[in-house]
Amino acid sequence: MDVDLRVVELLSARLCHDLVGPVAAVSNGVELMSDDDPDFARDAVALVSDAAAKASSRLQFYRFAFGYRDGASSGQPPHALVEALFEGGNVIVEYGEPVRQLDLAWQKLACNMLLVAGEALPRGGRLLLKAGAAGPDLEAIGEGTGPTPEIRDALRLTASVGELTPRTVAAYFAAQLAAALGRRIEFIGAPGSFQLRAVQV
Repeated sequence: MDVDLRVVELLSARLCHDLVGPVAAVSNGVELMSDDDPDFARDAVALVSDAAAKASSRLQFYRFAFGYRDGASSGQPPHALVEALFEGGNVIVEYGEPVRQLDLAWQKLACNMLLVAGEALPRGGRLLLKAGAAGPDLEAIGEGTGPTPEIRDALRLTASVGELTPRTVAAYFAAQLAAALGRRIEFIGAPGSFQLRAVQV
């Protein structure tokens, strides 16, 4: 799969943006650990530990979702990476057992679809991931109308590379992954829910 250099740059910007928060928290926590108050220092240690765990889970997830190529996946299985990524948030993910049995290339697509859908639930909700007839089948339940029109254009690959932003590039990348597998990502919206499905081209 050939990817435009701008897409690579935007994915890198997106990854760095998602890591800035927890890495900065680690830095702040280390500074606070020098305080003479034992309780304050204990809170700082907890802050560092939590922020480091978040940074690690995001790095491991993105290494698989953005960087994995054919072959054996290193580290934790995809469903565990997803669980760690969404842990402590307001979105609950059910990564179905049949999906766990799919080839890793399909699970990579599923992880990218989960990333896009999770961001379309700013007030929280549920993501139900299943193995459909043509690939991953994802149902999102929660308030809102789902992905923005710009993200839907990226999912349909109707957005030009020049129009992409760090907020829409993950959807475009997911659509490219689907295309490489002979699929496209179909969006179906309804009040309080939406679906992202891999369907035959």
